[in-house]
Amino acid sequence: MLNIMKLGTAAAVALTISFCANTAISAELRYAHVGAEGDIQTIYAAQAADGIKAATNGEVTVTVYPASQLGGVAEMVDGVRMGSISMGHHDFASLARLVPEVAVFNAPFIYRDGAHALAATDPDSSPALKAVNEKLIAQGVRIIGRIYRGDRHISSNFPVKTPADLSGKPFRAVPLELWVSMVKGFGAIPTPVEVAELPTALMTGVVVGQENPLTMIASNNLNEVQTHLSMTGHMRAVLAVFVNEEVWQRLTEEQRAAITKVLDEEADKSLKMASESEARLVGDLKGRGMTVITEADGLDVAAFREKVSAQIKQDFPNFEPLMAQIDAVK
Repeated sequence: MLNIMKLGTAAAVALTISFCANTAISAELRYAHVGAEGDIQTIYAAQAADGIKAATNGEVTVTVYPASQLGGVAEMVDGVRMGSISMGHHDFASLARLVPEVAVFNAPFIYRDGAHALAATDPDSSPALKAVNEKLIAQGVRIIGRIYRGDRHISSNFPVKTPADLSGKPFRAVPLELWVSMVKGFGAIPTPVEVAELPTALMTGVVVGQENPLTMIASNNLNEVQTHLSMTGHMRAVLAVFVNEEVWQRLTEEQRAAITKVLDEEADKSLKMASESEARLVGDLKGRGMTVITEADGLDVAAFREKVSAQIKQDFPNFEPLMAQIDAVK
């Protein structure tokens, strides 16, 4: 067995490749993400790693590094771009430093439902994503899959029914421009906080609220530092799975096809998991002491949609053509 050297220092760290006598390529991939134990994204990554190994007959193995083990979002994206990390996943907007318009796939109030979100973010069939992906590939990163985590909702230390309830209050924003814009639309003061620091920031009052899928709220025990849950469903939480382009091209065509098939299957499983878990998680969080606020309780989702959509349109006018393409996806 002959080891292939000179992949570039970073790529060599991310991917170990060797040729066997029958020319099959063996590869070891490093997969990073920031998700905590119990979150859909964490389950997805673990199952994808197992599936990829099986689908490639052990030729491609994946070692997953969850819970920010290889750094926060920015470090992970930079690692994948440079090749020190083979692949990872996070919100599409985390790649906006490379191609700004990729953030459109995380825009609030853009998808009709979870199935529409998966269809509109399919790397093989979505016209909007295919166009954006070409630009990402030129930057050394390729989107090869997606994960559905469920709707994102607002948690807080007081009742939130309209944007006016958040006016002037410090509210956690994912440290990405799209989230900052969205939180402005909420009426709050955007305060960037990394996910690993979120429980402490909520406990100490650095921020009085945040928004996330129910799986994340439950798995991170945010009920211990938040009293209310407002079911705004303002964003369909869909994450991009992305890979270093050099690493991707060094795999065989058959291996790439096998990996893509596994990721598509896991995406469908993530949608099913998210859909089935929402009602259960609402009951679970109620049982942990959270007060859940719905439209029946006076939550004005329409007001959030109006304010947030206007803010996004103002801050990201170049999103409109892509949003039209996304809306047209069946």
